[in-house]
Amino acid sequence: MQYLELKGMIFHAYHGVMAQERMVGNTYTVDLKLFFELTPAALSDNLDDTINYAVVYETVKHEMATPSNLIEHVAYRIVSALKKQFENIESVEIRLSKKNPPVSGDVQESAVFIKL
Repeated sequence: MQYLELKGMIFHAYHGVMAQERMVGNTYTVDLKLFFELTPAALSDNLDDTINYAVVYETVKHEMATPSNLIEHVAYRIVSALKKQFENIESVEIRLSKKNPPVSGDVQESAVFIKL
C-alpha cells in the first residue's frame, strides 16, 4: 500500500448550519491520505512523477474557504477536487474535524471520515 499523507492541516473557516458559525467561524483540521503508485517517483527522484503536496494543500485550502452547511459536504468536495486534479489518485482518505462544535456539552471536536 502506497500513499502520500498530509496530516494536521489547520484552517479557520466558516462552515455550519447555525448563523453564528457562519459569522465567527471555527478551527478545522484536515488529514489526508492519497493512494497512488509511488514507484515512478521513488525511482526517478522527479517531482513530475508524484503528486505535489504543495498543490494538494492549496486545493484543500481553496475548498475550505468555500462555506458549507455540513463538514460532510466540505470533505466530499475536497476529495472530488483532488481526484479531478490528479488522475493518478486511486483513492483518498480524509478526516475533517471541527473544533468545539456548537452543542450543549463539552465536545472537543466533531469529525467525518470518508474514503473514496
